[in-house]
This record gives sequence, structure tokens and C-alpha cells, in this order.
Amino acid sequence: MTRHTVGTREEWRTARLALLEAEKELTHRSDEVARQRQQLPWVRIDKDYRFDTQEGEASLRDLFRGRSQLIVHHFMFSPNWTEGCPSCSSVADGYDGFRVHLEHHDVALTAVSRAPIEVLTAYRRRMGWSFPWASSAGSDFNFDFGVSYTEERLAHGAEHNYRRVEVDPRSLPGGGQGVEPVDAAESPGVSAFALDDGVVYHTYSAYSRGTDVLWGMYQWLDRAPLGRNESGPWFRRHDEYGKG
Repeated sequence: MTRHTVGTREEWRTARLALLEAEKELTHRSDEVARQRQQLPWVRIDKDYRFDTQEGEASLRDLFRGRSQLIVHHFMFSPNWTEGCPSCSSVADGYDGFRVHLEHHDVALTAVSRAPIEVLTAYRRRMGWSFPWASSAGSDFNFDFGVSYTEERLAHGAEHNYRRVEVDPRSLPGGGQGVEPVDAAESPGVSAFALDDGVVYHTYSAYSRGTDVLWGMYQWLDRAPLGRNESGPWFRRHDEYGKG
């Protein structure tokens, strides 16, 4: 027998109407936060970041692919890993479905990781994805945007999610990968850029729970009867379910 509260349809409706008011308040607040996000000052990018792509070497401007806006998923994939982060992989599972809509709204979407492009390409093929993916190997891009950390910075304190903290590499997302990073720790995030009159600007970045809303499966689970119902990592790469 269920231990959850059981009521009549009338009791459910009364409780649902109260929840509806809370949901409306949250929606309105979310709209206001979105406006604040879009009002952030833009920061000009003068550094010449270079990336490896399937089409060859590319600049940050090239990643826009002819559009005026760019969203980058900082996908955790260290140079010494053989597989991408399971969490980032579950987020990326939805990209090919909505990417076409973003592109027709003047927004490019790409993943960027530090692993070599041939490793990224092989993993993308394994996962059955087609979204653009660039390698920032040999570039300061990941370090400058707060998703990779050198051992020296970790030893002297590093900034994560806009706070200066002492970071143990094993405590960062990816510590459970089964492979200890050799020269850096990795963390996930998302960054946005604008291209205006030939100049690239950094407009937004988010980390930690700030990217939670982009994790499609959790938005569905939050509406399921038992919610997220988790006490630890439970998900796998989508081709690993049923393997024991």
C-alpha cells in the first residue's frame, strides 16, 4: 500500500490550484531572471582561441557557423579519458533534436572539450550524435572559462562558479570517471557568445546547478510522481543500459 497521501479528486484539485500559483510565481521570476541574464554587459574577446574540428582548424568566430549567437557546452572530456563524462553525455543526448530549431533562430550550438578531435569524433559516432564538437586541446579556452584547472592552480586555490575555493581534483565532477586527470581537473558548464560587426563577445557562463535546467531528463523527472528519486548517480551512457 502506498505511503503517500491519498485524497479525493476535490482535495487534489484544491492542492493543485495552490501549487499552480507557486508555479506561476516561479515562471514569472524565471522570466525576470532571463531578462537580467540578457542585460549582462558583453566582454570583448581579443584572444585568438584555436580549435580542432572535423573540418580543420577553427577560430572561436568560426564556431558561430554564420550565425550571430553561439552557445558552448563545456563537455567534460579530458585528454587522457577514453570516454566522455556520463553526465555530460546524458545532457548531450537531446542536442540533435532541438539544435535545428536553435540554428533557425540564429543560434549555433557546439560542444567543446579538451580531448583530441579524433577521440571526440569516435565517441560522437559511438553515441550516434551529429552536433558540432570542437577540441580545445592546446588552447587556453577551457582554463579561461573556468572549466579546467591546472595542478598549479589547484594547489594554490582555484575559482569555480565565481567563487575562489580550494579544489581537490577528486571532488570535481568527473572524479568518478575511473581515470585520474594527469594535468588538470575538469568541470562542466555552458557559455554564450555574440558576434557583432565582426567582434566576438562573451555574454554569459554558468556552472554547477546553474546548468541544471539544461539537463532535459531532470525536467521530466521533476514532474514524475517520485521526482528525481535518487541517492547517487543512477544514469549511464545511453548504450550502457542493460549491460549489468
